[in-house]
Amino acid sequence: MLTVDYARLGLRPGDRVLDLGAGAGRHSFECFRRGANVVAFDYGFDELPPVRDLFWAMQDAGGAPQESWAACANGDACRLPFADDSFDRVICSEVFEHIPDDTGAMAELTRVLRPGGVLAATVPAWLPEKVCWALSAEYHAPLATGGHVRIYTEGLLRHRLSDAGLVPEGSHRAHALHSPYWWLRCVFGPTNDQNPLVQAYHKLLVWDIAKAPALTRTTERLLNPVLGKSIVVYARKPGGRPSSRATEEQSAEVVGV
Repeated sequence: MLTVDYARLGLRPGDRVLDLGAGAGRHSFECFRRGANVVAFDYGFDELPPVRDLFWAMQDAGGAPQESWAACANGDACRLPFADDSFDRVICSEVFEHIPDDTGAMAELTRVLRPGGVLAATVPAWLPEKVCWALSAEYHAPLATGGHVRIYTEGLLRHRLSDAGLVPEGSHRAHALHSPYWWLRCVFGPTNDQNPLVQAYHKLLVWDIAKAPALTRTTERLLNPVLGKSIVVYARKPGGRPSSRATEEQSAEVVGV
């Protein structure tokens, strides 16, 4: 289940991508499959070994180009262990709402993104998230350890990305069919996934992801502008220079390689 639109991200083969808060690796794997060089970065170390193993399996099975590379790294979003301008693209999906110092994390992502590079930031959208907070105090901080610490409007997210030195551009909503699922989870307890209604709705979502039938895909597309669980904002770092890959190609043309 992908939240980011890779066309809007502008991802190209050979791009260097940081997937911050990679979790189980869904966006990292798609970047790798498309020929990018990927760093899957997460605060939780236990998430990373399975992601690393699947990177290897994908390449061995021909699911990613042999010339691409992928790695995993563990650390703090507010103290990234990368040099300035290290990445062509950055994905930060459903992370900022967990970080008390979200402005510090945004500043770090701006630092490691090259001039002209694009960040895709996704957070829970205001209305579905507001309903979740109203239905259950156990869904968010302080009762939920590591839970959500704030609710974003699109305007707030854009404002903070701007303050970090980025230029917000397009946006969209995603995963409208997931909003009722989380409302059910909040009604019956965020940690209770055994309720029959919750299980039935989860099976529907799994079926939808696996089969992508026209009915549910069309329904979600129509509902996304209002009920989309996630808001995605794309922001560009001012300036611009060719990526290292583009520079190498131009140099090869000059010397006639």
